[in-house]
Amino acid sequence: MALGLAWTVQTEERRKENPEEEEEKVGRRKGRNSPFMASSPHQAPQSGAGWSADQFWSLLEKAERRFGRVRELPVFGRREPEEYGKAFCIYTKLWRMQQEHRHRLVDAGLRRWQVGEIAARIAHLYYSQYQRTSDTALLSEAFVFYHAVLDRAYFLADAADHHHHPHPPIEIAPTKHLRFLARFLLVALLLARRADTVPRLAAQIRTLLDDSNKTLQEAEYKEWKHVVQEIARFLRADSPFINMRPLRYSYAFDPPPDTLPTVPPTVKKRGLVLSDAMLCSYYQNEVKFTDLTIDVFRMLQCLEWEPCGSFALNNGYNTHDESRQNHLNLLKDLRDAALPPNPLKTVLYRPSVTHFLTVLATKCEELPSNGMMLIYLSAAGEVGSSGFCTDTKEMVVNSFNKFDISNTSTIDVKEDNGSCLWLGCREGEGKGSNCIYPCDLIPFTRRPLFLSIHGFEKGETTAMFLSPSCRPSSLGFSGDSARQIGSQFTMFLTAPLQAFCHLIGNSGVDIDRDAYNKAEEVLSLSLNEWGTTLVASSSLHPVWVEVLGDPLLRRLLLRFIFCRAALSLLKVACHKVEFLPSCAPPLPESVDAESMLSQCCVLRVASLFGAANQFSFAEATTWPEADTEEANPSISM
Repeated sequence: MALGLAWTVQTEERRKENPEEEEEKVGRRKGRNSPFMASSPHQAPQSGAGWSADQFWSLLEKAERRFGRVRELPVFGRREPEEYGKAFCIYTKLWRMQQEHRHRLVDAGLRRWQVGEIAARIAHLYYSQYQRTSDTALLSEAFVFYHAVLDRAYFLADAADHHHHPHPPIEIAPTKHLRFLARFLLVALLLARRADTVPRLAAQIRTLLDDSNKTLQEAEYKEWKHVVQEIARFLRADSPFINMRPLRYSYAFDPPPDTLPTVPPTVKKRGLVLSDAMLCSYYQNEVKFTDLTIDVFRMLQCLEWEPCGSFALNNGYNTHDESRQNHLNLLKDLRDAALPPNPLKTVLYRPSVTHFLTVLATKCEELPSNGMMLIYLSAAGEVGSSGFCTDTKEMVVNSFNKFDISNTSTIDVKEDNGSCLWLGCREGEGKGSNCIYPCDLIPFTRRPLFLSIHGFEKGETTAMFLSPSCRPSSLGFSGDSARQIGSQFTMFLTAPLQAFCHLIGNSGVDIDRDAYNKAEEVLSLSLNEWGTTLVASSSLHPVWVEVLGDPLLRRLLLRFIFCRAALSLLKVACHKVEFLPSCAPPLPESVDAESMLSQCCVLRVASLFGAANQFSFAEATTWPEADTEEANPSISM
């Protein structure tokens, strides 16, 4: 497996002085690499006898063909295609060859941008493997490669070509450079490098595009101009809240799994774990960058573990500190043995219904015996003649209950005229081939299955989370604002306190960090209290027992309870059902929005932001002692 390019560029000179010491370090690190890489580019060079530049060019041409084949492979499936190993092997040889014979290759016509492209493609292979395996260590390897290419300016023209010019070297192959920066930006976003790397890359893309206005063809320029606009819109979606806390499950903010309360031993439990996920959204004009929408971006990270232990705490993995001395530390202990593996996630961008169901069938076929799969599907529903969304929740629940495979009663398929979601353009009259119905997913409920259809979940016994059908015009997520910051329900599931701030009209621009941190602590305590209450409940449905056994799904469930409580108590929602999320089977009454536990949580969080008067609480709700002096808005029925 190839080592990080950053390691290469930082040790090239030391290797010449202390070759044995450097090779020993390389050998120690090899044992911690993932198995799909054939060899390391830092191994001792083979005998140079018989070497020629023609061999390099021939290998480079072969590598480009291999890379093209890898890009055509599907990014789902548990079996690793042989093409990945073959591509890594060839690029390893290429990198070692240019490292050992750089001067001769330069004399033969090798340019710096070609060296950078080799390294960038190795980084892209790492990213492709991350897409298949969800292993964030591979994402970190890609970051290291990309960052080293950027620091060494491989996509700048050779200085020798401009020796007689006073101006600095200009970029060559602008489309290659732009693609490199865009791919690096995507990796940096997924690793939450928002403090320094992401703004730096976004600025470089804008500058490079402006400088290449006369070089690029008109169609290319318009295409990249659209990409620049996408980046700006994507970064604006949640920029005020960056670095508040990671979206991933973090031991610094979330309780360690071994400390979570569990159901009594007398309660029957199968011990299922979340092993797979499918993430898809389909809206017009939704916030996105490349093929990653803002909602899928949030959900993708929410279903992963934040690196912890020696890697996170001691080796500089910190979104607040991106100083250059920390880049080398990314190469140390990329895998933390204390963390469970991330569930395998497949992202589908605007798929057809046929492709969506094909991928779903493939993943269900490969699902482990003790695994659950989550399907996140966010798309536009039916729209009534009045212009408002119809209340689809009851129809969805009835559809699943009617087609439940455990139901032995006679089913009249012709009666299934329920709601659908659109994966594609509306086709006028009739539903058409672009619609997906609840009954389309019924065959897959033979396996433990979670569905999140704009916030809707389904298990073997029909367990669902359903997002609100409509939103009042006065809410912070309505109209154009919802299209600018993403789905309200998705944000509550992935960044609940950020969603709450938007709900009360606080965009985060002038947010009080101290109040926000206190609210984070209050919410964390409340989530833990809800979890303790659920596991102690004698009326807890077996579906939720399994959910509470998986830390990632447990967190989604508890955040759903908070979302339901906040929206239920919000005055402008007026307790109308269409403005509220729901679940089936029902949760115990002890965690309902009207319960004292839920009302106290919303009251405490809202008071910290001075927004308690936007909610309607029961008269019996008491103020926490710590918050009495901070705010004292009226409490009404």
